Amino acid sequence: MSGAATHAHPARNRPATVLFASLIGTTIEFFDFYIYATAAVLVFPKLFFPASDAAAATLQSLATFAIAFFARPVGSAVFGHFGDRVGRKATLVAALLTMGLSTVVIGLLPTYATIGTAAPLLLALCRFGQGLGLGGEWGGAVLLATENAPPGKRAWYGMFPQLGAPIGFFLSSGVFLLLSGMLSDAEFLRYGWRIPFLASSLLVLVGLYVRLKITETPDFQAVLDRNERVKLPVAAVFANHTRALVLGTLAALATFVVFYLMTVFALSWGTSALGYSRQQFLLLQLGAIVFFGLTIPVAAVLADRHGRRAAMILVSVGLALFGLLFGPMFGSGKLTYVALFLVLGQCLIGLTYGPLGTLLSELFPPEVRYTGASLTFNLSGILGASLAPYVATWLATNYGLQTVGWYLSAASIISLVALLLTAPAPRGTPAAAR
Repeated sequence: MSGAATHAHPARNRPATVLFASLIGTTIEFFDFYIYATAAVLVFPKLFFPASDAAAATLQSLATFAIAFFARPVGSAVFGHFGDRVGRKATLVAALLTMGLSTVVIGLLPTYATIGTAAPLLLALCRFGQGLGLGGEWGGAVLLATENAPPGKRAWYGMFPQLGAPIGFFLSSGVFLLLSGMLSDAEFLRYGWRIPFLASSLLVLVGLYVRLKITETPDFQAVLDRNERVKLPVAAVFANHTRALVLGTLAALATFVVFYLMTVFALSWGTSALGYSRQQFLLLQLGAIVFFGLTIPVAAVLADRHGRRAAMILVSVGLALFGLLFGPMFGSGKLTYVALFLVLGQCLIGLTYGPLGTLLSELFPPEVRYTGASLTFNLSGILGASLAPYVATWLATNYGLQTVGWYLSAASIISLVALLLTAPAPRGTPAAAR
């Protein structure tokens, strides 16, 4: 990079452009991610694995779901390196393309009946690509928002990429619900499930258009101006910011566990053990996910007023108590209790997810922030989300549904302890100045 390029000061991004660019990217990424999660429960066990043992096929399908979480830290390291060395903008474009192409290819894959064991292997490879892209996407989107935020509004700006999760989930569930209503089960399994994966290409084009219009963030531009770029950001994070990495990873643990218990596991258990149809349960989840989206801005306001750490400590206590409701409410199978259980769970997800991006980004200085924030988020994904549906299914099948709630409560207590050990960040202080 030339000296002129290094010290050039691009025009400051307009707030509306920044917020939309961070929101649209994560919406696309999470839409891609969730259509896989839904298909992993409803479609892939029947089409990509041997049909002789339905339970084994479901577990194998959930295992491919977990692959992406192991790919995400790799994506964090790779894309984080370029995000901290080259810049946030170019890296975000590359991450979006990686995720989008992997998703479209899934929609074109032949099934087990056509190519045998090569089908689940190719599915797993594409799932790895999804995880690789999302590993680089989330951290960059959060930094795009928070590093452009005015003082006192970092959590508010930082919640926009977080909103991509409920919007992406709402769109993915809505598409599957629509297809389930329009197509017979046979048509859905034959070709209908492919439509969301292929349609993702249109969303990617929109995301790329918006991302290419933004300029570099002020915080990263300041790193360039001061010539403070780190040669190997991932090594610097592990060597110099170990405490922040460990505590941040554990602080996010409960967020991941509750999210994937309330989405992937709940859908699987609800449509099997509780006897709900696919359409019924997707409709219940679709209604509940609205509360996820509504509580994210609430959490952001609380986090800007009282601090990210304080807000997340409070909700971690709530999550530990919520775990005790798994057996009595969800296990009852009664429509009213199940619906209320899903709504409560999604409210708690929004309250913990809203400030999470801002909290994790504030644990690291600007020169390694892309790598550090991404690694903490995605390492926590391995611990809290990758095996959550698998572990929960095994616990519920062998020891009862209440043990799934205990699993959530235990994760929440771990996150609570990590948050208590994390030093609070100054409120309203631009990260570049800290």
